Amino acid sequence: MADRRFTNTTAVRQLVLASSSPRRRELVGMLGLSLPVLVLSPDSDESTPADWSPVRIVEQLALRKARAARTLLPNSADRESVIVGADTIVVLRGEVMGKPVDVAEAHRMLSGLQGTEHEVYTGVACIHARDESQESVSHRLTRVTMKTLDDAAIHRYIATGEPMDKAGSYGIQGRGGVLVERIDGCYFNVVGLPVSLLSDMLAEFGVDVL
Repeated sequence: MADRRFTNTTAVRQLVLASSSPRRRELVGMLGLSLPVLVLSPDSDESTPADWSPVRIVEQLALRKARAARTLLPNSADRESVIVGADTIVVLRGEVMGKPVDVAEAHRMLSGLQGTEHEVYTGVACIHARDESQESVSHRLTRVTMKTLDDAAIHRYIATGEPMDKAGSYGIQGRGGVLVERIDGCYFNVVGLPVSLLSDMLAEFGVDVL
């Protein structure tokens, strides 16, 4: 990857993760950063126009989350932070799947995914808390092929409760992993945060993982 470090980058003393997802917290923890990590759960508008592409959806929602977290940092010390926002969606034959609103929708999603290949997009936004000119946004795409499941297996999986807070109604890092036949692309992208991409983006802010 070409060196895209911002010039005159304001010193970064903290990483802020704008996410309530425990999976994203764990993945950030994997990086072993020397910086302290602050986790915030900002409220942001997640509505998008019907004609937006999957890439635009995840990149813009990730950016909204990061910008919303910026408003929650009143202390001057916290302003010397790089804020990370992320958003993940599942796309099946052009249909965008977020988190299911209820069991019936989880069943519909899982029934549609079984025996097919779908796409998982995660958008990542990194912004400097103080310097609004320093913003970087990107995404990753992973293709996932699911096993063919019978209806009883789908119901048993839903009964575990795992699908209810996952885009596409499954979690590859949990029991949902047994539903997956193969993937083409980044595994961590399907979990919800492509760590390889994130490390490259943090480097733009002068934060080196390795």
